Amino acid sequence: MIGNEELTAILRDAARAEILPRFRRLERSEIAAKGRPDDLVTEADIAAEARITAALRARLPGALILGEEAVADDPGLLAGLGEADRSAIIDPVDGTWNFARGLALFGTILALGARGRVTHGILYDPLLDDRVEAREEGPCEMVTADGTRRRLATSVETDPARMTAYLPLSLLPRDRQAAMAATFPLFGRAMGLRCSCHEYRLIAQGHAEIALAAVLNPWDHAAGALAVTRAGGVARMLDGGDYHLGLAPDAGYLLTAANEGAWQAAAGIIGPALL
Repeated sequence: MIGNEELTAILRDAARAEILPRFRRLERSEIAAKGRPDDLVTEADIAAEARITAALRARLPGALILGEEAVADDPGLLAGLGEADRSAIIDPVDGTWNFARGLALFGTILALGARGRVTHGILYDPLLDDRVEAREEGPCEMVTADGTRRRLATSVETDPARMTAYLPLSLLPRDRQAAMAATFPLFGRAMGLRCSCHEYRLIAQGHAEIALAAVLNPWDHAAGALAVTRAGGVARMLDGGDYHLGLAPDAGYLLTAANEGAWQAAAGIIGPALL
């Protein structure tokens, strides 16, 4: 089994070689839009994904290895992810909009899977060289640049009026946006960081309570959902179904919460607006 340090070394190498040298140095020609004007890809995304993919293929022979940008070019690559004996899922620069605008709020996400289960997740911050990591049978930990480990625990807050909730209004169907916006005042703070990596990191650390995913791209959510659950939280579909790697991006809404009470309270507010 490939170890935490080896996986982190792969992400660190890509960050130092491909991501950080381009931060705040991108030319306009190195930034492009994909499906939406605000859904960006940069040369850093492409180069880092290629470097990480090559390293993982050398260390995980036979595994299905998927990167966000490769799937953007060929969505058919997602077929079979839920049944693959071994898989690796890469988001080379999560928070690309922030990265492309020079905001220091982005990360690299890596998830490993097996037969639909998420078995390992790393939420890596290239700037601080630290990570939140979790395995399906172990704790969720913050690992600093010097290797210090700290076990994480989610918030115990269950009152929506005191919760921080990450709610992606612009990613919802237009006919649901008004109803969803009407729920925002019921939470202590409803917001979005434009970076799943750091939203999940904050929930795992106990600093926020709720994240709603409207598009189930596995590179955005698989590692984060595992990290939060191993820190004591809950990650399941808004309709109560299980979250797994076999779900299509449009299969529904994933609601991740700091604890069961928080999940139930948030689902009671959000569900009527979306389901």
